[in-house]
Amino acid sequence: MTKKKYFEKLNLNPSSIKKILIIKPRGIGDVVLSTILIDNLKAHFKDATIDYLTEPFAKPAVQYLPDVHKVLTMKRDEFPFNVALQIRKEKYNLLIDSWVNPRTALITYLSRVKYRVGYAYRGRKYAYNILATSERGGDHHSAEHNLELLKPLGVPVISKRIQFKVSDIEIKKAKEFLNKFLPKNKTIVGILPAGSWPSKKFDKERWVDICKIIKEKYNVVFLLLWGPGDKEDTEFIQKHFPEASVMIPETDLDLMSAFIKQCDIIIANDSGPMHIAVALGIPVLGIFGPTDPKGHGPYSADSGYVIKEDLFCIICNKLECPYNHECMKELPDQKILGEFERIRSKILIRNKE
Repeated sequence: MTKKKYFEKLNLNPSSIKKILIIKPRGIGDVVLSTILIDNLKAHFKDATIDYLTEPFAKPAVQYLPDVHKVLTMKRDEFPFNVALQIRKEKYNLLIDSWVNPRTALITYLSRVKYRVGYAYRGRKYAYNILATSERGGDHHSAEHNLELLKPLGVPVISKRIQFKVSDIEIKKAKEFLNKFLPKNKTIVGILPAGSWPSKKFDKERWVDICKIIKEKYNVVFLLLWGPGDKEDTEFIQKHFPEASVMIPETDLDLMSAFIKQCDIIIANDSGPMHIAVALGIPVLGIFGPTDPKGHGPYSADSGYVIKEDLFCIICNKLECPYNHECMKELPDQKILGEFERIRSKILIRNKE
């Protein structure tokens, strides 16, 4: 079937699409990366509003975006038919499932939305009447894998921007805190020890090593950013730099993001907050080991990553390291410093232009 005949058969007139739902339940980083769809959908379906369906904890990832009209939420263990009923009430014309696990496939199938888009994964194709690739995206970044969902719709890719917006109230809170506690006239280097897997987390002793070599060379202050499960590591880092670091107070995701936005550069594990930083336009140095930075690294031309490529077990995708966490413990200081300097130099050049 030719491309022209395919779209004639599909009978999808862009002007007939008034309400679009994007399903991306979790995690925070995945939801942020899925926002690459928004600019392209808005440009093609000019009369449509765009909603999201997420789990409650992930709602802040999209709730303040100007082109997101509403965020529906569902509990992880909520009965799929109840979620589908919630979708039916909204009378969507187009549903894009960018998660495509067995649960979201079932919800999509039960939703009765006229046009239902998803990846052609085995065992889940039944749920969708518009199918994207069956590939898992191994040869490109996971942000761009979302764009595969636009191809069968005939939606041109005019933008590869990922988005995140912080509320003005939280920005004000973050600035007030930093004006009170942060030294002036120093480069603010954000340290993000968060990581959803233990194997992704740079060891706290290694954070101290890296902060030490950066501090010896540059006039910096470290803004220590932490969330649930990170407090102990953050306090350990601060103990070693009592006059050169500021630890933020306990926050929610929105306030954490407001603090992220105040940084000049961020060093981070592979995590949701790392992707938030990129979406906010902050240059990021990502530290990688068990996950592949080509698919999950900071999605930004101003950012970069480091990884110890020569380990036999690198990119193992294991939640817990079965060895001695060599990918983090043996990652050379100078390799990290070199990438930090490359990113920093690029920022300085850009700011002079």
